[in-house]
Amino acid sequence: SHARRRRASMRRYTAAVMLLVRTARALRAPLARQPALMTRRAATTTDPLYVTTPIYYVNAAPHVGHAYTSVACDAAARFARLDGREATLVTGTDEHGEKVEESAAAKGVEPLE
Repeated sequence: SHARRRRASMRRYTAAVMLLVRTARALRAPLARQPALMTRRAATTTDPLYVTTPIYYVNAAPHVGHAYTSVACDAAARFARLDGREATLVTGTDEHGEKVEESAAAKGVEPLE
């Protein structure tokens, strides 16, 4: 009957609302237990952090992998510094080797001593 369908619909609606309320409470609970979320904790280790990027080849065209690794390594070093650790970021290029010499010769560039 119409009244029975209406009661069933109201029960489903009430169940859905209660599920939303429980979910919202569950999501807020961890925040309520930690009132000082903005307070940074000291680093758990005081060991210095050394972060290195891959060695980029000077005769290869830059691509998204170069940007990705550079940004990721920079972010890791910056986060460590914010956390109170000493962090060193090292990056560089591979400018020595036979392939680099061959590429330079093909472009008419003399190697520097």
